[in-house]
Amino acid sequence: MNSSNIFDVCVLPGDGIGIEVTEVASSVLQAAVDHVGHFQINAVQHAAGAALYQQIGTAMPEEAWRAAEEADAIYLGAMGLPDIRYDDGTEIMPQLDLRFRFNLYAGLRPVSAKRAAQQYLSDARAPDIDFVIIRESTEGLFASVGKGTVTEDREATDTLVITREKSEQLFEFAFGLARSRARSARMPKVTLVDKANVFSSMAFFRKIFDEVSARHSDIETERLYVDACALDLVRRPWDFDVLVTENMFGDILSDLAAGLVGGMGFAPSADVGDAHAVFQPAHGSAPDIMGKGVANPTAAILSAAMLLDWLGRRHRFGPCQDAARKIEAVVEETLAENPEVIASSAAMGGEVLTRLKR
Repeated sequence: MNSSNIFDVCVLPGDGIGIEVTEVASSVLQAAVDHVGHFQINAVQHAAGAALYQQIGTAMPEEAWRAAEEADAIYLGAMGLPDIRYDDGTEIMPQLDLRFRFNLYAGLRPVSAKRAAQQYLSDARAPDIDFVIIRESTEGLFASVGKGTVTEDREATDTLVITREKSEQLFEFAFGLARSRARSARMPKVTLVDKANVFSSMAFFRKIFDEVSARHSDIETERLYVDACALDLVRRPWDFDVLVTENMFGDILSDLAAGLVGGMGFAPSADVGDAHAVFQPAHGSAPDIMGKGVANPTAAILSAAMLLDWLGRRHRFGPCQDAARKIEAVVEETLAENPEVIASSAAMGGEVLTRLKR
């Protein structure tokens, strides 16, 4: 446990609306900490992202890297601007570099109907939507980031990589998360999503999953091909608990999942490793609306709650988790009673802060 009860957080607001929603989320995080007491958050901001790259030629200065490495947790707003790119045409996204450098192998996307605007949930079963997608964040097709080849302008190749080490880490994490989410109404369940009927890499992925699942007989399992899973996420999303998959599959399915509860503005996320973790709203920098004050900060606020929860679990420190639960409860209350506030960053932030301080 952190003996001083002071946790250092490296804050990277980034680009576009990332700066706006980070300001709101930071205020909410601090208010929750003050409400619970018994600990402090020392949050220090550092510049990083595409706009910084355009100014000084680097997207993540060494000072920011050091701060991220030394921090107890990292909070990120959004990075990347479509008009600012590297010479090979790819966008500038230091968030990917963070995953690789700190071995953040588990990408988490929680999806909850309770933390969405109710006007998006027309099906009577929608309130039961509550699942987490876990994507392996350092391998899969993303192992080719910066390594793809183009041959004589006639052929391009990117390589998908699956290793036993990372897959076992990922699956053990998934079963542990499912167990921690266990609810009395139903047995926890882990769903593997792959394409094992077509690709050798995916058959290997499934083989490792089967081996790991044999060590967790108290948890139900199912296996779905990624195309069937996409269908079922639309057809029966309330049946899922924890889904685990390869990097690119998870990247796509998690956006689909966000659409089930109103869009990316309701999609918090985390990239977690054994020693470090990054928390951020899953949406992008949205330059088309930056500066207008209309960005939905819900995902950013819930990402701050995930950060507190992770700190609490990692350091076995209950007050951090109490603060996380308080934020989640207030967001749920706000969206249930006053959902129109999501149309304004300031209004949503102000409403959550008011309820936190009651």
